Formats: sequence, C-alpha cells, structure tokens
Amino acid sequence: MAYLLPTEFVTKMVDAGESKIYMSTRDTLIRAFMAGAILALAAVFAITIAVNTGNFLLGAILFPVGFCMLYLMGFDLLTGVFVLCPLAWLAKRPGVTWPQILRNWGLVFVGNFAGALTTAIMMAFIFTYGFSIDGGAIAEKVASIGEARTLGYAEYGTAGWFTIFIRGMLCNWMVSMGVVGAMISTHVSGKVMAMWMPIFLFFYMGFEHSVVNMFLFPFGIIMGGDFSVMDYLLWNEIPTALGNLVGGLAFTGLTLYTTHYRTKAKRVLTEKETASTATSATATIS
Repeated sequence: MAYLLPTEFVTKMVDAGESKIYMSTRDTLIRAFMAGAILALAAVFAITIAVNTGNFLLGAILFPVGFCMLYLMGFDLLTGVFVLCPLAWLAKRPGVTWPQILRNWGLVFVGNFAGALTTAIMMAFIFTYGFSIDGGAIAEKVASIGEARTLGYAEYGTAGWFTIFIRGMLCNWMVSMGVVGAMISTHVSGKVMAMWMPIFLFFYMGFEHSVVNMFLFPFGIIMGGDFSVMDYLLWNEIPTALGNLVGGLAFTGLTLYTTHYRTKAKRVLTEKETASTATSATATIS
C-alpha cells in the first residue's frame, strides 16, 4: 500500500479545501445530499445490528462501511469541510474567503440534512409498513436514544450543553482523522483501513456527529420519541455542530497544517550544543 508523507498529504488537504470552494452549487448540494443519505443508512444499519444481536460493539465495528463508501464516491460531509476549507484560506489560496467558506458550509449542511432526512423517512416507512404499525424494537431503541441525548442533556443545563459540545469536538477529531487518513494512501485498501479505525472509535464511544444526528433525531421523532424539534436543535444539533467545527479544526486541521505545511525554520545549534552532541556521540560509540 503506497504511503504519502505528512508533508504530501497535508498539501492534498489544502488542495481539497480549495476545490470545495470552487465547486458549483449544484454539485455541492448533490454530493452533500448523498453523503448525508449514505451515512444515515450506515447509522440505521449499525443500530439494527446492535438491536438484533444485542452486541453494540459489532454495530460499531461495521458502521464505518458507510463513511468509506461516501468518501470513495467523492461525497462531502459537513464535518469534513469544517476542517478542509479553512486550511485553503490559511494557505492564501486565491478566491478563498470567509464568505465563500460559509457559503460552502451552508450548502453542505442543507445537502447533508436533506439526505439524512430522506433516509429517515424511507426507513420509517419500511419499519412501519407505511406507518400502519409501530416500528418494533429498533424504533423503540432510536426513540429512547433521541430522548436520552436531548432531554437527558437538558437536565444538566449548561453542563449538559458543554458535554455535548465536547463530545462533538472529540467526534470530529476522530472523523477528520479518517478524512485525512484516506489521503495517506493511493490504494483503496489503504484508504479503507486508515478510515475504519477512527470512525469505529468515535461511534463506539458515543461521540456526537452532526450529520449522523441529522438522521437519528428526526427518525427518533417519527418513531415516537418524546422530544421536540426544538429540543433536538438546542440540546444536540447546535452544540454538536459547533463542537465538530472546533474539534476537527483544532485537533486535526490546524495541527497538521502548522507542523507539516507551514513549519518553523529548523533550529541552529550553538557551538556549545554542537560540541556537546559530538561528545555524547563519541561516548556512545566507546
């Protein structure tokens, strides 16, 4: 499996951020829609496995298949553009401005949400045979998750809100590592392996992903969850999205960009330090 050095794949990150700014509105929306729909399908796939087998670990192990599919097809998640587009601005790529970055984020958000909601409606129809019966164990599980991860946080007020925010940070630290990991290899097998590990980690740890939640909570409401759209927005989606932005950019994007793209000049050793190094080397050889 071919491996790219960090200095090489960080340049690819900047290039990718620039390309997303120049992408047409139509293509941005289509790619975001498909990414949201596929990730939502992967989420319900993982939940179905966990409910039917009683083994959440197995569901978490298999969830990354959705992320791998959407990445290999060139589709875009909000969590990814949160990290990549600002790097193109930092690198002073022509035409990359904050209004253009915000435009891209807004379009990707709309596309992701539309795709996730479409999958939620289709899966709800399937589980209830056209809304003629209840959704069974899976519907009950999703509804309970929705309640626990909105009203459950609301019970703790500000502390609950910041708990979601931090879970969102940790989530996109891992998800963006998956995005970057896919750039370190030119082979499909290498890309999949690099993506699988951090995505598995975030899902099993229960971190908060804004696009997964665009499916999970509307689906939970449709399936009878006792929480409102406003509960979902205030006590999950907003702090999750903000946490995803901060975590992915701070822990992955800016760290890699700073140390591998815009590195500091190498240190110049003084004569004393040089002599000390030479003495240590001689002593080691002796």
